[in-house]
Amino acid sequence: MSINRAIINSSPLIVLLKSQQAQLIPQLFTEILV
Repeated sequence: MSINRAIINSSPLIVLLKSQQAQLIPQLFTEILV
């Protein structure tokens, strides 16, 4: 079972961007609602 959609606040996005790991986002989810 894979998770295609995620609802997150901006904190995880900020952490991923600051740690230069933003490329993980599209690999994990097809749709992200902030």
